Amino acid sequence: MHGMRAAYRYALALFSVAEDLKKLDEVTKDLEYLVKLIAVREFCLFLTSPVIKTEKKKRTLSNILQGKMSDITMRFILLLTSRGREALLPDVIPQYLALQDKRLGILRVTARTAVKFTQEEERQLVQQLERVTKKQILLTSVLDPSLRGGFLIRYGDTVWDASVKRQLERFKQQWIEGTA
Repeated sequence: MHGMRAAYRYALALFSVAEDLKKLDEVTKDLEYLVKLIAVREFCLFLTSPVIKTEKKKRTLSNILQGKMSDITMRFILLLTSRGREALLPDVIPQYLALQDKRLGILRVTARTAVKFTQEEERQLVQQLERVTKKQILLTSVLDPSLRGGFLIRYGDTVWDASVKRQLERFKQQWIEGTA
């Protein structure tokens, strides 16, 4: 758990500096680019390797990222590397993006559905979620045939279950209690 706390502290530090310098959007773009890099297995292995010396990592990162990152993000990555904490980067990025979302009043929501939502159903769901949460909703839909009808909404650690399975369980419970 210590790693996640450290990742949050680093994310908060980067966020504060980016906010002070009015570079939040720039840093967000940089980090979204880094997410794509980290998805490349070789880059991720390089980043998290305890064998490669710090100076070599810093040189390599500088070469790879030069001209693709703002100065503030570049300095942050090199600082992390100097402290031997570059392996935290994959955990720092989502923490930073969550801080950015919170500041902008955005909630990223994933909907797992048994069958694909129509655009109209998606629009209605977003409207309903925005009414309930009082935030701007960014919805990602994922097909999940195992749900057998209905859908599952997740944001952060919160899950709303609107699957048939859940409705049947609720009905069964009400029936047992004699309230159905």
